[in-house]
Amino acid sequence: MKVLVLYRQKSDHRQVVEDLLREYRRLHPETKIETLDLDSREGIATASLYDVTAYPSFLALRNDGSLLQLWQGQDEMPRIDDISYYASDQL
Repeated sequence: MKVLVLYRQKSDHRQVVEDLLREYRRLHPETKIETLDLDSREGIATASLYDVTAYPSFLALRNDGSLLQLWQGQDEMPRIDDISYYASDQL
């Protein structure tokens, strides 16, 4: 299982996302959160694949790549406990 964050590194929401990720890593250093810049080729392809329409977006994915949970937009960002649950490989 993994959690993936799609956001634009040159945007207004950058600081909010990076603050959340920094706090998450401080509390849960044993798990990894992958980030993708939406302006990269891989970021554009991933957003298209999962039909992401608002940013930043947090995606909880199974190991086979299927989507478990999607949070889209700055108003719907997940809590640290939500990220931890999906990043923990317990599902």
